[in-house]
Order: sequence, then C-alpha cells, then structure tokens
Amino acid sequence: MRVTFVGTSDAFGAGGRRQAALFVETRAGGLLLDCAPTTGTGLGELGIPRNAIDAVALSHFHADHFAGIPQLLLAAIYEDERRHPLRIAGPPGVEARVRACADAVGYSLAGRPLPFPLHFVEIGDGASVDLGPARVTAFQTLHDPSSCPHGFAVEADGRRLVYSGDTGWFDGLPGHARSADLFVCECTFYENPLPDHLSYRLLSERRDRIGCERLILTHLGSEMTDRRGQLEIATADDGLALEV
Repeated sequence: MRVTFVGTSDAFGAGGRRQAALFVETRAGGLLLDCAPTTGTGLGELGIPRNAIDAVALSHFHADHFAGIPQLLLAAIYEDERRHPLRIAGPPGVEARVRACADAVGYSLAGRPLPFPLHFVEIGDGASVDLGPARVTAFQTLHDPSSCPHGFAVEADGRRLVYSGDTGWFDGLPGHARSADLFVCECTFYENPLPDHLSYRLLSERRDRIGCERLILTHLGSEMTDRRGQLEIATADDGLALEV
C-alpha cells in the first residue's frame, strides 16, 4: 500500500497548502480519501492521473473534504474520457449531498450524460464495504454533527490504514487506531481551543493510548504550520508519499 498526501491543510489553506485529500494505491487500484476543492490541482502537480482513482470515500460533508467532487466528475467526463466505473462512498445521504453541491457550484449532474458508471455507496458508523481496491469500515467521530462526521479504517494488501477525518478527542478513538500500520490523524491546533478538533498538546499527552505502528498528523492549521517537522510526532506535508 502506498499513501500520498495530496492535501494537508485545515479548511483555510494554512501555509499555502492544499486541503484534505489522501490517495491510497493498492495492488487492486486507487482509493481517494476525501476530495477538497484543491484536490484536482494537487493530483495534477503530483502526477496522479484522475483515472487511477477507482473509488472515493468522503469522511464528512464540509467543503474542504468533499466539495472537489463536482470538478472531479466534470474532468472525468470532458478531459479524461473515463469509461470505467467510479464509486463514491460517504455518510448517509452522500448522493443527495454531492448532487446538491454540484448544483450549487454550477456543475449540475442533472440531465448530464455520464460515459462511465457512477455508483454512490452509503457507509455509516460500524458499516464495512468493499470499495473498489480496499475494504473500508466507517466509524463516527466527534465533529459538527450536521456534517455527518466519520473516520475510516482501510484494509488492503494485508495492511491497515486508519484515517480520522475531522474529530475532537473521544474515548473510542484509540480503539479505532489500535493495530493500524498507519494512523493518519487530524491535528488542527497546537493548543486546542475547540472541542471538535484535535491539538498536538492533547495528542502528545495521550500518545501512549494509541497503539498504532505509525502516527502522522495532517489537517494542520496555522498553529501547526510553522512547527511542521519540528515535533516528536511526525507531521505530513503536501506531496508526502509513504510505503505502508
């Protein structure tokens, strides 16, 4: 399994970096975790073909995590001449949310012929689905409830990747990350003023509860941007690629 960080900033592009997206390559194909408005630019800069994406898993319905889907679909139609299926998974209501987003940004899918099969898959708390190249299990996180927040455990090639999506600390979080070969965890703040995001201070204090093989922090806000690469826990940057 190869993991490439397409975007690692918070919602506001801290440090001039792209917003949330993680590309997972497996022997069976490619899975994109989240798709921000900046994701298309990131894929192009990193040389990742959009046609390499067999499925997308959306953690929640905030713009910096899913509002890049309309552009991704338009590019698949008009630039890539895509013909193979695309699956888009997310919390309950994912199809309606994506279609409403496309309408809102002027890229409506209504009445637009698609030259490839497009399938929407709902995946809620505790549910597992074979999503193209990987087995994906969703778990509910502590974030804005209206966004239907979830994290994901991704299993492929005998490896296990856990992605927190956006979340504050909750008692079940260490259990979801336990035994992961890689835990990609949000860390918006250095010292946390909000209950629905994580901070470096809190994570470092509770690091021993998270029994993963490797921990990397992403979704870095302005407090964390200048500290990248200077902390005991590793931080991601746009373009970072790892073999898991």
